[in-house]
Amino acid sequence: MAPVTRIMSGPVRHRGGSWKVAYADLVTAMMALFIVLWMMNASHQVQRAISSYFRNPKGHAKIWGEAEGGPGGRGSGSVALNRENVQQLKEKLEQSLRSLPEFQKLKKQVQISITPEGLRVELLETERGLFFESGRPEPSSSGVQVLAVLARELARLKNEVVVEGHTDARPYRFSALNGYSNWELSVDRANSARRCMQDSGLSLEQVVQIRGFADKRLLNAADPFDSRNRRVSVVVEYGKDQRKDGPRMNTNSHE
Repeated sequence: MAPVTRIMSGPVRHRGGSWKVAYADLVTAMMALFIVLWMMNASHQVQRAISSYFRNPKGHAKIWGEAEGGPGGRGSGSVALNRENVQQLKEKLEQSLRSLPEFQKLKKQVQISITPEGLRVELLETERGLFFESGRPEPSSSGVQVLAVLARELARLKNEVVVEGHTDARPYRFSALNGYSNWELSVDRANSARRCMQDSGLSLEQVVQIRGFADKRLLNAADPFDSRNRRVSVVVEYGKDQRKDGPRMNTNSHE
């Protein structure tokens, strides 16, 4: 007797494929999360470049080029500080600093002046220490905020930058124990300021000199112990053809 073959009718159902859609959604969400976390820790310049791309994909390359002073070599910004525009750029820098949440607390301690060598920004300490904790070379949270604003603005310029460290006349409190003195502290603070600004977008080659003066160039010579003598100075130099004091001198400097 021949076997009986049953023919099943009705739609054929495929099972087990829906998990692929859920898995794809999960992977996409995780990728988006990782991108957001990366952007939160990226430099301001990277964040600005990505934001610019989504606003204007055709013109986003300007963020990395001449328009914004990208991460290229020395003087990669689009504007050159000179005697004709120094007042305008000083006002622009002051305006950027006013955007800081702690500006009212900091405004009397940030001094911006026009000098024969260029634009000088002084971060003056309080008695308790504002931009740097007393006796320590690392910047405080307030110091990091101000240096980040300076970095973003100075990265737009073609000019070279010099960073100086200064102390008051009080001897470093632990110098007798380890030989570390105001000379080392002034250099280390200037170097810490350089690192902080370069982490915030200043060109790697734009800073051309680190200077440490200890208490040899007091802001208030009448009171050598005045806390304002403890300061970090950021100097945006004119081009060599515009400096009244001639080419940069290397004396008392620490590269």
